[in-house]
Amino acid sequence: MAGKVDKEITPQMLSERLKKGEQVKMLDVREPDEWAEGHVRGAKHIPLGQVLERLNELNADEELIVICRSGNRSGLACELLQEKGFNVVNMTGGLLAWEDELV
Repeated sequence: MAGKVDKEITPQMLSERLKKGEQVKMLDVREPDEWAEGHVRGAKHIPLGQVLERLNELNADEELIVICRSGNRSGLACELLQEKGFNVVNMTGGLLAWEDELV
């Protein structure tokens, strides 16, 4: 793995894009219990350990913002997906830095 994610976004920047009504594709790679505690509206949930076996559920041609609790697992998911040709963006700081509503 390259160990580097090409693109990043802050939680605040993502929140602004959502508030403007942008159709943003998001992938939450946290575990099921974390997802159940709250997630960003509209995000798709695939735990990190299942990402590679569920690639068929994702579109490599669309920008995909990857989310986790702190930004570490999403960074790893971005590296894995980037190697498979996906256009990914890591949300730095994760949901610990998210200031808006969760569902």
